[in-house]
Parts: sequence; structure tokens; C-alpha cells
Amino acid sequence: MSFSPFRLIGRGFRFIWNALDVGRRFLLNMIFLALLVVLAITFFSGPGQKLDEKTALLLNLKGALVEQHSGGVRESLMAEAKGDTQKTTQLRDILQVLDAAAKDPKISSVVLLLDDLDAAGLPMLREVAAALERFKTSGKKVVAWGSSYDQRQYFLAAHANEVYLHPMGTVMLNGFGRYRNYYRDALDKLGVTVNLLKVGTYKSFAEPYIANEPSPAANEADSSLYNAMWKIYTDGVEKARKLPAGTIMRGIDDLPQLLNAAGGSVAKLALNTKLVDGLKTRDELRQLMIAIGAKDEHAKTFRQISFEDYLFKQKPQFLGDAVGVVIAAGEISDGMAPPGAIGGLSTSNLIRKAREDDQIKAIVLRVDSPGGSAFGSELIRRELELTRQAGKPVVISMSNVAASGGYWISMASDEVIADAATVTGSIGVFAIFPTADKVIEKLGVHTGGTTTTWLSDALNPLRPLNPRFGEVIQAGINNIYLDFTTKAAVARKTTQAKIDEVAQGRVWTGQQAKERGLIDTVGSYGDALKSAASRAKLGANYRVTYIERDLSKFDRVYNMLGGSVAQVLNDQFKVALVPTGIPVAAASAMASELSWLADMNKGNKGYMAMAHCLCSLP
Repeated sequence: MSFSPFRLIGRGFRFIWNALDVGRRFLLNMIFLALLVVLAITFFSGPGQKLDEKTALLLNLKGALVEQHSGGVRESLMAEAKGDTQKTTQLRDILQVLDAAAKDPKISSVVLLLDDLDAAGLPMLREVAAALERFKTSGKKVVAWGSSYDQRQYFLAAHANEVYLHPMGTVMLNGFGRYRNYYRDALDKLGVTVNLLKVGTYKSFAEPYIANEPSPAANEADSSLYNAMWKIYTDGVEKARKLPAGTIMRGIDDLPQLLNAAGGSVAKLALNTKLVDGLKTRDELRQLMIAIGAKDEHAKTFRQISFEDYLFKQKPQFLGDAVGVVIAAGEISDGMAPPGAIGGLSTSNLIRKAREDDQIKAIVLRVDSPGGSAFGSELIRRELELTRQAGKPVVISMSNVAASGGYWISMASDEVIADAATVTGSIGVFAIFPTADKVIEKLGVHTGGTTTTWLSDALNPLRPLNPRFGEVIQAGINNIYLDFTTKAAVARKTTQAKIDEVAQGRVWTGQQAKERGLIDTVGSYGDALKSAASRAKLGANYRVTYIERDLSKFDRVYNMLGGSVAQVLNDQFKVALVPTGIPVAAASAMASELSWLADMNKGNKGYMAMAHCLCSLP
């Protein structure tokens, strides 16, 4: 038998491969076994930390306040394994914890720590503030402390019985409003032509790509919206702090003089203007809470339980008649979307799942969306329509934003409830078709060829938009707008002409929308749950269950691929901007906006009919 070195090498490679494969399987099995052990210990170890009398609930809110965590369970576990801190806190968890603590005789107070609270919309802040007020009504104290307070953090702190600030801290109240970037000149220099087709005088979503400044209509709508929301904010803070009306605006207007009178100390200024009750360091807060409650001799601090640990102690109900809640948070796409986003198909599937569950007697759709795909929005609206036809009540609960597509999905319900500060309306439609014919002309690239019809190459972004194709897109947009306003008229029991008067792409606050007949009730998330239970004739002991799905393996792989492409585009644009001296944060925002424009050429249509308001949290 002849000796073959290649055969020997092959056997060596197979041996190494088999060894690696066995090692991989062993490692995965050990990890899986470790997880089972942890779960078993968790399950059989009881409800967690035992509470003693005079325990303080430590409400240390972290990250953005959201309706639903983004991603799935696997992503959360991986983040924890890597040591990443949780970047979001669910509104529902805060409300559950505060309402449970109000009834718990072992909980004597709440300590509100807000340094790590990030993004939060005013309607969500109002929900948490109302829960804090319910807690106070039980006769228990809320103490807030911060090294500094931004505008969002302070809104919650103002609802505490006592508000304390670090002696070197600040309270920054600067009002609502924004300046947007406009890219018309930049795109012209690049040779990119943005063809905008829309219906709606106030539909200003795409203005940054076709203009160098906001239109008068956009300024009018934004001014009305921001002033109304600012009044809700200042009224809420002044009422909570028992300050005379107008105190906050006077403080902002007279800031230089007031700061000089406080010797340049912003903390003393906050104390002088009664925004806070005292200036304390963290150790002084600790001593205060020991005096109010009780000392934990082992931990050498006041007796306390964390928000996360107390949430873990809450026992969910699994049996009995229920109100099913479907979360519709994020931008709307046509197909499947992970938690934290809305897919026309995936969200419809959740609604259908709730409809076909015999224990679920009514559905609340909790909407926090600026809109997106008109088609995806219609898929969801239709599923709600079928749910009502099946005899199950549907109540819409609007969160921070329920505008454009977010309003579209709210048009098949028994009642629409929004917070006074919810951004809603924006009933309008647009399409964007970017072309780069001038870009390739600058590069010396030319296109040419023959087609059997004028439509064959109409979607080519390297050629100018064919005027006839522009007419086709505009006709489609007009039809979708008519469909939008007609369905809204049916839902609101009025005429299409009257809806058109308050539509035109204009955004309204929840209070303004109520005055114009676009919603039924100004109220809270809790009001929506009670309304759904009442319509389903449920007793006082009904349960609330959230209808959610886990991500499939395919979804995760698909999202990884899509995210990689988007990340490359964003990183490249940031690299190009940073050397010019533009701050990284501003570069990131510009990259996001221009990447969105590039996404309009995805798919086989080359454009998409969008019901989107470009709403951002003030």
C-alpha cells in the first residue's frame, strides 16, 4: 500500500475538526445545563428578597422609557452576559410596581433616583407622575434626589413630596422645540434629485430633502403643537410644586438676573425659586432615609428594595377572563417586525392571536408610533375591524405619538383614548423618489438602451423621473389619501370633507384632537383598560395580559444582515463628517436622516407610499 501524505493531512484535519466539534457541543451543553440550574434555583427559591417593615422602594429608572423592549429574550440574555446594562425601562413595569407598592404594608416610601433616565415622552411621564400621585394618596412618602435634573427627569421629581438636588447640581428647564437639518443645497451639490409627491399642506416630513428651511405651514403647525405641550408641562410642574402660574416661564425669562442673585450657583437658584426643597449630597440623602424609615444594619444604609427586585416579586395571573394588550410601538413596515417595531403582518398576527383566545374578552391596542408604511397600517386596521366584527371590543390607547400611520391603525375601534400631550393626527400621505442622474453625470457615467414600454425603466434611479411616472405615483398617493380620510370619516362618524379640514398632514396634541373630533376621550392607559373591561362586561377582578411573540431564528438572521448594511452606511457617513468639525452626535443624526432617504430606493417598487409624521419626542 503506497504512502500518501495528502491522505495523512486529510485525516489530521478530520481529527482536528471532530475534536473542535465535540468541544463545541460540550461547551454548549454545559451552558445549557447551567441555565437550567439557574432557572431551577430561581423557580424554587420563592419570591425573592423578604421584606421587612419600613422598606423603601428604590425607583432607579434607567435608559429610555418605552412601551416595549426592543429585540427578543435571546438578545437581552446576551447583553446581560456581556455586562451591558439595560437601556430601556417599560412603562407597564413602573406602573405595576408603584400600584403594588401603594398597597404593600411593608413599603413605606419611594426613593426616586433619575440620573440614568434618558429619553421619555411627555405622555409617558404623565402616566408615571399619576402613579406617583396614587402612591402618595395611600399616605406614603416619595423622596426624589438627583445629581442634576434635565427637563424630563424633573417632571417626575416635581411629583415627589420632597425634592433634593446635589449642591453642585442643576435643574435644566429649556422648553420644547427643535431646529432640523435641511439638505437641499447639499443634495444639489452631490447631484441627487429628490422627487416628492404628497397630499397635505402640513405634510412636512420630507421638507428637509427638498428645501433649505421650514415652510410657513410647518412652522405654524410646530408652533401650535410645541406651545400646547409646553403649557401642559409647565401647568403640571407648577401644580405639583404648588407654584404660582407662570413661575417657570418667569424663571427662564429672568435667568441671568436670578443666577447672579444666587452667586452663580444653579443649585441655589433652584432652591431660591422653590424648584427643590433642599440641597443634599448622596450620603445626606442616605441619612435622611434612615431617619424616615429604618436602618439596614447589614448593608449600612436605609432598608430598601430595588425596582427590579420588587418587579420580580409581582406574580402574574395566568387564568381567568382578560383584557389583551397588543403593543404597537415604533415605525410601521409591511411584513414581520421584532418587538419594539411594528410589522403589518406581525402585529396583525398578534391581534388575530388575541381574537382567537377565548379567555381574552377585549383588546387594547397601545399605540406609540409616528407611522410608516400605509399598506402595513391598513393590514393592522383591518385585523382590528375583524376583531370588532367577531364581537370583541377594541379600545385604542395612544401613548407619546399616534400620528399618520399611527392614527391609521387606530381607526377601527370602539373608543380612542389619548393623553392630552399625545402627538396625533398627521393624516396625510407622501412618496419620495430620489434619483442620481446628475451624480453619475459628474462621474462621467452615462446610461442608454431600449425598452418595449416607457414603464420598463421607470424605476431606474440613475435616470431622471419620467413625468408620466410621476403622474402615476401622484395618482396613487391621491387615492391613498382619499382612502385614509374616508376611513377616518367612517370611524369618527363624520364626512370626508370635515376630516379633510383637520387632516392635510397636520399634527395635533391629544387635547386639540379631542376638540376636533379625531379622538373620543382624553385619558390615561388605565382608563383604556377600564373601558375595555367595561365594554366586555368583565368584573373588577379581570386580568391584563400582553400579547407578544418571540423572534424566530430567521427573523434574527434577517435583522442581523439588514442591520449590518445600515451600520456600514452610517459609519461611512460619520467618518466623512467628523473631520469637518461636525460633532459626533450631530453627525449621527445627519447620517440617520440621509440613510432613511437612501432606504426609499429599497425593494422592487423604488418608492413607498408613506404615512409618517417625522415626529420626535420634544
